[in-house]
Amino acid sequence: MKIRIIDIKLIRFFRKISEPFARIGIFVIFFWFGLLKVIDMSPASPLVQALFERTMPIMSFSVFMVLFGLFEILIGVLFLIKRYERIVIFLLFLHMITTFMPLFLVSGATWSGFLVPTLEGQYIIKNLMIIAVAIGIAAHLHPLPKNQK
Repeated sequence: MKIRIIDIKLIRFFRKISEPFARIGIFVIFFWFGLLKVIDMSPASPLVQALFERTMPIMSFSVFMVLFGLFEILIGVLFLIKRYERIVIFLLFLHMITTFMPLFLVSGATWSGFLVPTLEGQYIIKNLMIIAVAIGIAAHLHPLPKNQK
């Protein structure tokens, strides 16, 4: 078999599985990490609490963590359901704003030096990959019908 034929078959295969795999990947990450927050076992809790104390001291942290975890679970589940992409990508955008905040507001926990992230900082920066995957999912959407505004 020629390399070109193998290449074409691989490309077709990856095109076929890329969107479902992306959806499942985002679901696993958001559902799992959200569930850890809901059951109070998240290793991100200290970082989230440090950000929470700087930005939202209007409710108890434990209530916030459960709500934030449920929000993440919702994002994960909605990525599995076709026709909810536009809604979930908006929710993901809101989530990413809050997720990137520690890089600026809790910099002592996210940077060990100039452009040298801590493990927590790396954890946050890797969210750029989640954004890229969500963009890939959005790129597969069909435009809304003309009769919808």
